[in-house]
Amino acid sequence: MIICAGRNETFPFAHPIGVGLIESAINLTRMCLFDKPDYLLFVGSAGSYGNHRILDIVESKRASNIELGFLTQSAYTPLDNVLESENKFARNDTIVNSSNYISTNEKLCKEFLDYGVGIENMEFFSILSVAKEFEIPVAGIFVITNYTNESAHEDFIKNHKEAVDKLTKYLIEKNIIK
Repeated sequence: MIICAGRNETFPFAHPIGVGLIESAINLTRMCLFDKPDYLLFVGSAGSYGNHRILDIVESKRASNIELGFLTQSAYTPLDNVLESENKFARNDTIVNSSNYISTNEKLCKEFLDYGVGIENMEFFSILSVAKEFEIPVAGIFVITNYTNESAHEDFIKNHKEAVDKLTKYLIEKNIIK
């Protein structure tokens, strides 16, 4: 099953599950309880911490939930905050960080790169969490719409349509959709 966030980021071939960690976890869990899919493929946009360029396509099967407070050593968590799916869908090793907040501190966000975290997407960590609980293979395919800096939102808006078109073409070329 192909899934996406929803609201202003929908695709005609994907089931929207909600924006952010909470909405996506609740709605995806509900879907899995009533009709467990054989696999999950999340498609959507992401912000780059610096190594990926605007409109790059990034595949991943690894996600983290690392808040900026971790980088400033002003917070900690007792939770396992990095997950990896055991599947053959994704070939990239980039860790996708998820938070309910969009990062805008470019200097601080560069530190994510030191931990192997390359991009951020609000939903992917919760999707991997649900998939792990239900033992469903999962992967994500993302298109970069912005860098994590002061103009993140404006760049997301500016690049979103072209990014969605590029991601759709990529999925067609890879025979994932028709």
